[in-house]
Amino acid sequence: MIKKILIVDDDIDILEPLALLLESNGYTVKTTSKGEQTYAAINIFKPNLILLDILMSGSDGRTICKKLKNDKKTKIIPVIMMSAHPGADRDALQVGANDFIAKPFETDELLEVVEKHLQSM
Repeated sequence: MIKKILIVDDDIDILEPLALLLESNGYTVKTTSKGEQTYAAINIFKPNLILLDILMSGSDGRTICKKLKNDKKTKIIPVIMMSAHPGADRDALQVGANDFIAKPFETDELLEVVEKHLQSM
């Protein structure tokens, strides 16, 4: 079964290459650059995993993650948060993220973390 990944990041320069990387590794990917579209995208796309930027204009990734982890319908979806901000790893874990990846990241590291969380499902 092909796994579906939702990527939420307001930086288009990261969204497109990240989507291509994951698609070339056999995942089905949906992207959104607007945090407030996350919930609608989840309802329509039904992702197996979410890659979520922490600091976004509009809806903050920490708020989104906290809401997802407090909702019985979405709390089981692994959320991997991403940021280039120092100390963001602590913020990610405090709001319930399953993992954190520092930007910029190595593609092998990203794929390893994604696969780890998808295998545990």
